[in-house]
Amino acid sequence: MFEIDLNEFLEAFRAAADVADRKHRLITYDSVFVGDETCRKLVENGVVADLDQALALGNALMETGAFHHVTREHPFQNSHLFYRFSDVHGSSSIQSDSTALSWADLLGKTSTQHISLQASLPELKEKSAIQGATPLSPMDAHNIALLNRVHPPAWRNPETSNRYNAVVIGAGAGGLVTAASIAGLGGRVALVEEHMMGGDCLNFGCVPSKALLRAARAVADVRRASAFGVEIQGEIRVNFGKIMARLRRLRAEISHVDSADRFAHELGVDVFIGRGEFTKPGVIQVNGQEISYAKAVIATGAQPAVPPIPGLRESPYLTNMTIFNLNELPPRLGIIGGGVIGCEMAQAFARFGSKVTLFQSDYRILPREDDEAAQWVHRALVDDGVDIRLKSTVTSVEYSKDTGFVVRTEDSAIHVDALLVATGRKANVDGMGLEHVGVEYSSKGVQVDDHLRTTNADIYAVGDVATRYQFTHVADAMARMVVKNALFFGNEKFSELLIPWCTYTEPEVAHVGLYPRDMGERGIEFQTFRQDLASNDRAILEGEAGFVTIHTRAGTDEILGATIVGPHAGDLISEISVVMKTGLGLGGLASVIHPYPTIADAIRRCGDEYNRTRLTPTVKRLLRGVLAARR
Repeated sequence: MFEIDLNEFLEAFRAAADVADRKHRLITYDSVFVGDETCRKLVENGVVADLDQALALGNALMETGAFHHVTREHPFQNSHLFYRFSDVHGSSSIQSDSTALSWADLLGKTSTQHISLQASLPELKEKSAIQGATPLSPMDAHNIALLNRVHPPAWRNPETSNRYNAVVIGAGAGGLVTAASIAGLGGRVALVEEHMMGGDCLNFGCVPSKALLRAARAVADVRRASAFGVEIQGEIRVNFGKIMARLRRLRAEISHVDSADRFAHELGVDVFIGRGEFTKPGVIQVNGQEISYAKAVIATGAQPAVPPIPGLRESPYLTNMTIFNLNELPPRLGIIGGGVIGCEMAQAFARFGSKVTLFQSDYRILPREDDEAAQWVHRALVDDGVDIRLKSTVTSVEYSKDTGFVVRTEDSAIHVDALLVATGRKANVDGMGLEHVGVEYSSKGVQVDDHLRTTNADIYAVGDVATRYQFTHVADAMARMVVKNALFFGNEKFSELLIPWCTYTEPEVAHVGLYPRDMGERGIEFQTFRQDLASNDRAILEGEAGFVTIHTRAGTDEILGATIVGPHAGDLISEISVVMKTGLGLGGLASVIHPYPTIADAIRRCGDEYNRTRLTPTVKRLLRGVLAARR
């Protein structure tokens, strides 16, 4: 776990510096410390790994104005030179502009090795580290650029005593949209983030995973190129290091959108880097500073849920927060959990060349989806070489540095080199002082009503911390709802949101609305209209397969739900979402002209199929009579 706060570094530096009155050439210098002595002490105290890092840290702090050479002639050096803290009484703090310092300054030369950020930073108090916070690795130019944007090392929090319209805790998707929307409407808003701006989606979720999946699809495309008459001479080589470097580069490039600098200087949001904690009604404390609010929004997200499997917590297992740190492809990868993350990563690593074993305690993978959709993905994973073990509960995990992991189930013992735990997520609710302001919560998250209001009428919650629909686009929608409800007397309800989602395996599985099982449980009579992509010209030409199913209320064209399995299903589902939201109906969709040839035409053809059901025998006789009369 780590927290990036130069005042923490300064305290560690002060502890290593022996401040005393010292004499040099008949001149006595009061309250000074010596450069080389301090460097050695920093290493002894475990603040840094070596003298080079001690020197880099000293110069970084010196640039902030925390201390200076007694005659202001020298930078910080590992030699017998005298330095004095700017406040000789020992209460100095960082007062520099955030642009004065980069993570590269603290780490020295960039490296492509696996260097954990934790290894080069001081050990912090537990209360200063967010639940589930993890090191970022390797600390190359891309990850340094990312950190400089999403957690700038010399960020100076605003100093204010004025009350905010809203204070938002958490700068993931929900928090960012909430803060940007309020600022854009002229409100005064503070955004508090102790870890990394952009939250899970940018740093450990949507962005890096989709970069990885795109590389895996490229590998698959090359391997099946011969089906299109493209012959590959020689062996196909997968350079996993380059794949991960591309991932880190793209993530760093995208990160500007979520950066502290953009939100503060372009959008007008007061950005606070640190832990936000409710201390009393109307007040949140950040790094000892109190900020007051009219309304507050909790957007602290979620973290990987790790099951209590004997031996697991003692092993170096991976989660979605650490798997993107890998720089070498594990020859054998075990994955516990057959949900979305488990399936996406299983297919990707199998395509890269890992021998992947997927352990799923349920009778099938993707338990949220329809059986048929899950079966399509199951077959695709098996075709890619994934060993899927259904109804397979992991009973224990053993690990040694020499032999790796042994994953034991009731009837097997599988040896793997790396182990990914993908068994769901739990809300980040601890350590925020929610009990001080009457906000009820549990391990499932913060309790909210249909308007996203907590048990404290002045505090709302959005995103993964407040819903089982843990998607970035849902957090975005919740944020827009909260801005209206909390600040503009809105009355919007979460239960009225229409929520689509997609699993980005190949084939993709996208869904919106109700499943047949939902309609059965609610006693809703429905009809199902289906188009197989085997009869879609574009899918045939592309060598793709899948299907579209659309469910309507019986006797009407009102769409109640839909599932698409196939290429770009996540993009295609939006057309059906629009029809459902606007009430156009499946019959109306049939009259919308689609370009030919497209896979989306399969959606229109479901509309044609519905319209044919309206041709009752009576209608058919009437139409034949009209046509006969016009001969």
